[in-house]
Amino acid sequence: MDECVPLRIGLRGDAQISAWASVQEMTLNHARRGSGRPLLLVHGLGAGWRSWSPIIDELAESREVIAVDLPGFGESPPLTGEVSIATLTDSVAEFIREQGLDGVSTVGQSMGGRMVLELARRGVGGDTVALDPGGFWSDREVAVFGATLRPSIALVRALRGTLPALLGNPVGRTLLLAQLSARPWALSRETVLPDVRGLAESPSTGAALDALTKGPKQQGAPAGTVPGRVTIGWGRRDLVTVPRQAARATELFPDAVLHWFERCGHFPQWDAPHEATRLILDRTS
Repeated sequence: MDECVPLRIGLRGDAQISAWASVQEMTLNHARRGSGRPLLLVHGLGAGWRSWSPIIDELAESREVIAVDLPGFGESPPLTGEVSIATLTDSVAEFIREQGLDGVSTVGQSMGGRMVLELARRGVGGDTVALDPGGFWSDREVAVFGATLRPSIALVRALRGTLPALLGNPVGRTLLLAQLSARPWALSRETVLPDVRGLAESPSTGAALDALTKGPKQQGAPAGTVPGRVTIGWGRRDLVTVPRQAARATELFPDAVLHWFERCGHFPQWDAPHEATRLILDRTS
C-alpha cells in the first residue's frame, strides 16, 4: 500500500488545541504504506514526509506507516495564522484525532522530534521516539544554530537549480552537508535530496526556523505523566542539536530512555538507517 492522501481538517478551539492555534481549515498531506499497528512519522525542518524515504519501506514491512507533511512543507499548505511549535503540533494532534489514531506511536526527527515529545507532554499518542530533537539548547547554542543554519538555507536556495548535480557528487555533498551528516560523502543523492530541496523550497522553512530560534524552549513532562514509553535517540556527531543537549532532554523527560547513535550526525535515517529502523520498531508498539 503506497498512497499520498490529502486530509481536510478543521482546527477547533477546544481544550486539546493550544491557546496559540488559530481556528481555520487546512489540508494535511500524508503517505501511508504497509499494514499492521500504525506508526506516525513527523519530519524535521524543511522536508516533507519524503525525509523518511531511507527507512520508510523497511518500517512498512512490519507496520502501517503514516508519514505527514507538516503545514507549509511537502504538499501541505501553510498555516494561515501564527507558525509556532505549538500550532504545528496542534495540526498533528488534530490529524491524529481526525484519523482515529488515538494512542498511535509517534516518531519524529529534529523539529519533528521536538513535536512528538510535545505530543507526549500533552498526553497525546502512545510510545514516542524522538531523534535528535530540537528545543533543548542553551541561549548560546540556539544563537549558533540560527547563525549557522540561516546562511546554509540561503545557500541552498541560491543553488536550487544545481542541487541534483551538486548532491550527486561526493565532494558537493561533503561541502553542503557537513553540518548535517557525519559521513556526507558516503550518502546517495536520493537519500539527501528531499531534505535539502525542502529547505530551499518549503514556504514555511523561514517561519518554522524563527519558531525554533525565537520561540520558547521545549517544556518537559514529570515522571509518570506521558502516555507511553519515551525514547530519545541522539547522534554522537550531531552538529545541529549538539550531544550535550541530550542531558537536558532526559532531565526534562525523566521517563525517557536515551539511545546513542555512534558515528552519526543530525539525521539517523541518513547515517544509521538500519539502526534507526530497529530502534523505532523495538521501542514502539
